Amino acid sequence: MKLDTVHHIAIIGRNYEKTREFYVDKLGFHPLDEHIRPEKKDILFNVQKGHLILEIFIKEDAPLRPAYPHPEHTGLRHLAFKVEDVEACLAEFDQLAIPHQGLRVDDFDGKKMAFFFDPDGLPLEIHE
Repeated sequence: MKLDTVHHIAIIGRNYEKTREFYVDKLGFHPLDEHIRPEKKDILFNVQKGHLILEIFIKEDAPLRPAYPHPEHTGLRHLAFKVEDVEACLAEFDQLAIPHQGLRVDDFDGKKMAFFFDPDGLPLEIHE
């Protein structure tokens, strides 16, 4: 069994406009498709940037994630994006009003990194 390539990553948000603006307008993902699913009481849209596809579900009544900075619950901890320059990304986040934590250095590889958050507080990471 070969399981060495990610097909997509699924994210649940609560607010369509804020979530779409964040991933499409601010982070630069390109919309692929969109499906309004009244039988499931959600909207599903897929976005892509390079080889990465995010499958985003909008469920207005989805329970909130436990508060960050305590991501130590079972399940996906965070999604990390590889970038060329963390400090330049943080400056761009400031211009786009994207909340983030300060610059850090990874304890293991010594590379720069920082956490930021989507409109529902999902922890995301940029890492050189």
